Amino acid sequence: MLRYLPFLLVLAVWIYAFIDVLNTPEKEVRHLPKVVWVIIVLLFGEVLLGPVAWFVTGKKRRPAGGARSSRGWVAPDDNPEFLKGLEKDLDDKRDEP
Repeated sequence: MLRYLPFLLVLAVWIYAFIDVLNTPEKEVRHLPKVVWVIIVLLFGEVLLGPVAWFVTGKKRRPAGGARSSRGWVAPDDNPEFLKGLEKDLDDKRDEP
């Protein structure tokens, strides 16, 4: 069983890279057109050159957690509107008899 492990790992990376190329929007693909990246990953996937090239240079990567987008999810304790709503709820509960 252990002798099949390298083959299975290469196959898993190959499939993951192929699906990643297909699911990546065209505007996030760098250096080459998306169709060319699909061909590179398929042709050179067996020796991992295609998938490694895709992961290193083919796709725009986002910074890990550092930058926030204006449309992205904001934690409740960082959201002023949510905090104002909590204050209003507390005031309403205090006013009740």
